[in-house]
Order: sequence, then structure tokens, then C-alpha cells
Amino acid sequence: MATSQPEEGMRTVSTSEFEDRCLSLIDEVVETGEDLIITQDGRPISRVTPYRTGRDGWFGIDAGRFTIRGDIVAPMPAEWFDESDDD
Repeated sequence: MATSQPEEGMRTVSTSEFEDRCLSLIDEVVETGEDLIITQDGRPISRVTPYRTGRDGWFGIDAGRFTIRGDIVAPMPAEWFDESDDD
């Protein structure tokens, strides 16, 4: 049985530390928005993840991901409408 390791750079705490500081660690997860891995004997056993609400729909889901270059409302160039058939 292979033992898994927490992702590099992810914050980890032992079960005993989590037991001692449970509420303050949960507050930190909420504030930072980053997951917290709980380990036992050096092995990850649980993950504390901040609750994220879903979007209200698909509108705007890709906002900021694309760039429009040029004039998107100008008439199309004539060569786009060339009716020659290369078949």
C-alpha cells in the first residue's frame, strides 16, 4: 500500500495540533481560502476546505479569460465572401 503525501506547498498540521487549535485553524482556512491537510504519523488523513458557493448561472463564467482584438462590429472583409470553390 503506497502512502500519499500532501501537495507541495500545502499547509499541514498534525492531528494533535489540530485538536488543540481546531477553531483558530478553521478561522485561518476561512480567511485565507486555502486548504489545510491534517496528518497522522506524517500521512495525510483529512483535508479542511473552505466552503465555496456556486455561481448563479453560466453568464459571465469566462469573464476575463479572453481578449477581443480588432473591431468585432465592422463589416467582414470581401475575401471572406469569395464564392470561388476550390473543390
